Amino acid sequence: MKILNITAQKPSSTGSGVFLSELVRVFAEQGHAQMVIAGVDPEDQPVFPEGVRFLPVLFHSEELPFAIVGMSDEMPYTSTRYCDMTPGMTGQFEAAFSNAVRRAMAEFQPDVVLCHHLYLLTAIVREIVTEIPVYGFCHNTDLRQMRKHGLERDRIAAAIRKLDRIFVLRSDQIREVQEVYGADPEKMTPIGMGYNRHVFFPTDRSQESMTRLIYAGKITQKKGVRSLIQALSLINEPAGTLELVCAGGAGNEEEYREIVDLAKRCPYPITFTGRLDQKTLALWYNRSDIFVLPSFYEGIPLTVIEALACGCRVVISDLPGVREWLDEFVTGADIRYVPLPTIRNTDEAVEEELPAFEQRLADALRESIHSPATGPCDVSRISWERIGNLVLYKQ
Repeated sequence: MKILNITAQKPSSTGSGVFLSELVRVFAEQGHAQMVIAGVDPEDQPVFPEGVRFLPVLFHSEELPFAIVGMSDEMPYTSTRYCDMTPGMTGQFEAAFSNAVRRAMAEFQPDVVLCHHLYLLTAIVREIVTEIPVYGFCHNTDLRQMRKHGLERDRIAAAIRKLDRIFVLRSDQIREVQEVYGADPEKMTPIGMGYNRHVFFPTDRSQESMTRLIYAGKITQKKGVRSLIQALSLINEPAGTLELVCAGGAGNEEEYREIVDLAKRCPYPITFTGRLDQKTLALWYNRSDIFVLPSFYEGIPLTVIEALACGCRVVISDLPGVREWLDEFVTGADIRYVPLPTIRNTDEAVEEELPAFEQRLADALRESIHSPATGPCDVSRISWERIGNLVLYKQ
């Protein structure tokens, strides 16, 4: 089979990028011919399996003289928000990607097109490609964009309804996609997330007196990082027995600096590693005891699965649908769920409720710190290979 994979942003730099890249890897291993269209900066050099053709759409170029448009308002690299796009920018975006799609259709002649995010680019692709199947992937951030502002909303919804299949992360998202786009639920398939078992696996852990917590993701309050630091100040563990590692880049530079300054006042040491490649992140997971994700909005967080695969205990916000998915697919996981504060605008916590949330987070962390190590849980039912088979073969 010849598969055309499409995303408007960088592959591998976010959860959806990893999702695309891992499916490309799986399909390459299965012997399928592939091409990838992705939005990148001129200096980017994405790495794909041998034989996969890459057709870049260059931002910060004459054709697209602005930063990559990110599905999250805060990306781990310089980006443009969809809500800030002018009609002229939208026209340039459509022209650049339309040219790439038409070129790919003529030169590569795919059998199926896989589009990531149920948003503007997927709508453009569906309007252009009418003779072969076009499948779309919901990564949760697309739902947020549709709810937060009106950029091409009616056009996008109309095109999404015409997709041949729609893949969602969790079963409860079927209702959300139906509400937001008016899409037929019979076209939708929940597929969850996978993880790379060749990278994320447990290794021998050294016995340390220090308990190490690790967070991985964008350093931003929408991910709950500021609240995590505040919660550490409420734990009241002895000095020298606890530390936190924050792995990830800035979402917003000013907010990042504020969070780093707040960390300096924490009674426990906090290390900011910056963005890490997957192998280095796996090393950190295996050096850590507890993975914590106090985020206010997620689909199915890939980082949780990767940390569990490496043997970490987990403390996570009680995000809609996530507990149910993990209960179904992960056996024997040591996970503590922290009830969220009231959320407005899809990913913003009500400020007045944060102190209570931070106390709940501190209590859950304290319980996890003092619980016995449980070792790796069973993540054998989670794999990119399983997801690849669902996408192409419904099995």
